[in-house]
Amino acid sequence: MGTLPAEADGAADPDTIASLSARLEAAARIRLGRSLAIRHVNTGSCNGCELELRALSNVFYDLERFGLRFVENPLHADVLLVTGPLTRNLKTALEQAWDATPDPKWVVAVGDCALDGGVFKGSYAVLGGTGLSVPVDLAISGCPPSPSRILSGLRALLEANAA
Repeated sequence: MGTLPAEADGAADPDTIASLSARLEAAARIRLGRSLAIRHVNTGSCNGCELELRALSNVFYDLERFGLRFVENPLHADVLLVTGPLTRNLKTALEQAWDATPDPKWVVAVGDCALDGGVFKGSYAVLGGTGLSVPVDLAISGCPPSPSRILSGLRALLEANAA
């Protein structure tokens, strides 16, 4: 499957967030029969994307109420959400997380660094983007992308794969 582009960033008002979140939960339940479990994998990020990912759990977005949750073990995950450029020292860790994640599984590259190395491209320590190591199902660009953009991307991924 080819990489899906995430939707363009827009204003994040509460009604939009509630609508996106409800649609995401419905798509997850149709596709998986349950909520969506996300495992975050940092392959060498500056932590800008991590701040936006953590915002997904704050009181404004509160994704737990919509059945989305971050898990600590790839054995419990449906989605590997990768941030940062693919560095030489974390390539194996990403591949191990991919191997441990049960099917059906998806990989979401979050941020410009995860797409192609971003501002770190060309460094001796950076191999490039996530796609050099594992297949990427969704690319969410931005430096860093906003929580609403990440949410929209996850929704688009699930809706595109709903059958």
